[in-house]
Amino acid sequence: MSKQFVGEIKDRDLVSAVFLVKDKVLAMAKNGKPYMNLRLMDKSGDIEAKVWDNTEVLDKQFDKDDFVKVRGKASVYMNKMQVVIAEITKVPEEQVLLADFLPESPRDAKEMRQELSDVVAALADRHLKGLMDSFLADEPLMALYCQAPAAKGMHHVYLGGLLEHSLSLVKLVKKVVPLYAGINEELLVVGALLHDVGKIYEMSFVRAIDYTDEGKLLGHITIGVELVGEKIHALEAFPRELSLLLKHMLLSHHGLYEYGSPKRPKTVEATILNYLDDLDSKINGIQTHIAREPASTSRWSAHHRLYDRYFFKSNGMCSEQEVESVRDETCHEALPEPVERVVVREEPRSFNNQPLRVLENLKLF
Repeated sequence: MSKQFVGEIKDRDLVSAVFLVKDKVLAMAKNGKPYMNLRLMDKSGDIEAKVWDNTEVLDKQFDKDDFVKVRGKASVYMNKMQVVIAEITKVPEEQVLLADFLPESPRDAKEMRQELSDVVAALADRHLKGLMDSFLADEPLMALYCQAPAAKGMHHVYLGGLLEHSLSLVKLVKKVVPLYAGINEELLVVGALLHDVGKIYEMSFVRAIDYTDEGKLLGHITIGVELVGEKIHALEAFPRELSLLLKHMLLSHHGLYEYGSPKRPKTVEATILNYLDDLDSKINGIQTHIAREPASTSRWSAHHRLYDRYFFKSNGMCSEQEVESVRDETCHEALPEPVERVVVREEPRSFNNQPLRVLENLKLF
């Protein structure tokens, strides 16, 4: 029997399949009755699931990262698909095909590896090319680099996500550099390829995507700088200043201290890398968030917890007929929660002959 994947589940479907437990929480309902909230996943995505009965007994029978056979019924609640579980049992790992349970990049893995090789082969700076050649020659490291996700929850959360994200940055670099004078394009390209290299050891991706002990204690920025430093040390006569500039790009690519960046960008190249990294990460994260709701007819996405907003899914590219077909279904829907809008008002009072600007918080949709 073929596997029933998360991405195939529709409203009111009967669900009978094996999934990987991505998350598991035992909670208490308002009436004081315990229930279990699960996040089940396979390579096509993940879905929320609820267990309402016999939860205290079932809680002892399986854990996060276990495989479970689920029987239940799907329904759409608050624009999100979920499964109400009637039966759930643990399944031994040897009885499942692991390739069914971790999502993969939509891009072909061999095609991305070839693109990486082509980018490195085109480098003219012998020092930067020598550094990247040393990474490409390290087969165990490159196997991880080509397989690792780019993050656990924000963006490119799938096998091959790190390589896909890094190659996307290279394309953005090549679009941006011609717009400005005096930019070291090859330094930026290598910075784009190596900025997240530490994630190969920060992330665990054998089953569910999670953080390793090394990742939690050091983080990918520290790990990445150490990896680059080791490779540079093994090379002959790598320029010290070029090493400093490259390491600075890794240390500052998160931009701000509050975003986990040990240093703020202090070169033009580091500044460009910071903004392009943020751009590619956010666009992938938003598009992935919207794509998780194929069953929803609403023109608005569900609330995005990390960005703290709803996203309008229409962008003017659909036909008038398509707009009309959803308008009747959505015009009477509850609007998203009110958001704050900051309005600046000029007051007649002044300080040093300058108008006093006052902020007002207004509630609107």
